Amino acid sequence: MGRQIHFVVDPQGWCCMGLIICVWLYNTIFIPKVILFPHYEEGHISVVAILCYYFCSLSCIASLLRASVADPGKLPENPEIPISEREYWELCNKCNMMRPKRSHHCSRCGHCVRKMDHHCPWINNCVGEDNHWLFLQLCFYTQILSSYTLILDFCHYYYFLPLKKENWDVFVFRHELALLRISAFMGLIILGGISGLFYTQLMGIFTDTTSIEKMSNCCEDISRPRKPWQQTFSEVFGTHWKILWFIPFRQRQPLRVPYHFANHV
Repeated sequence: MGRQIHFVVDPQGWCCMGLIICVWLYNTIFIPKVILFPHYEEGHISVVAILCYYFCSLSCIASLLRASVADPGKLPENPEIPISEREYWELCNKCNMMRPKRSHHCSRCGHCVRKMDHHCPWINNCVGEDNHWLFLQLCFYTQILSSYTLILDFCHYYYFLPLKKENWDVFVFRHELALLRISAFMGLIILGGISGLFYTQLMGIFTDTTSIEKMSNCCEDISRPRKPWQQTFSEVFGTHWKILWFIPFRQRQPLRVPYHFANHV
């Protein structure tokens, strides 16, 4: 992924993304203040639990912001088409521009995107070739953070020792039960929804098909080359080093693959 910032003007997308950021802020502020810090001060948990929570929270918001402003693979107005690859390009019937096969025109953004999977209002951006890896990291860390939050909510009432020192003049302690119920409710909703989405995304990478291709049933060509899952994941994340697949604080470098593999539809 390059350093170009891609900004989509869509009020609906702004609302959806703003809602996600509000949920993230809620849990990032109240969970440590109600659960982690008080139990750490009384010796019930170690500092590792706090650091892990903030690492998951930081990774989640970093992947969200980067996926929302990253160029998903927008095609330039006058792309240079190598002579050897012209047979793998086609004309878009909506914007009348040449594009590689497996590209799709996004009516909400108004342009074609390379290997577009879908337009996601929750990141206010398309999910395409250049930011798909960030969207996968967002799904992954959202699941981790939601699960971690639910575990902390449960342990606070049924596993951790009762707090000996509580300041009932502080707002969070006066409304502790309500705050944690809201947190648990949001955690269950988000975990349930994102788990299904993450599963479909993983299956799409395993089979090397996008969500749009699945809906249009255009990937039934039995003669197309099949690639191992390690190769398809490496192409999405831009590296063969599996440990780097989990790091959102880096720049993606596209892997060079044979063109007939990248455009076999």
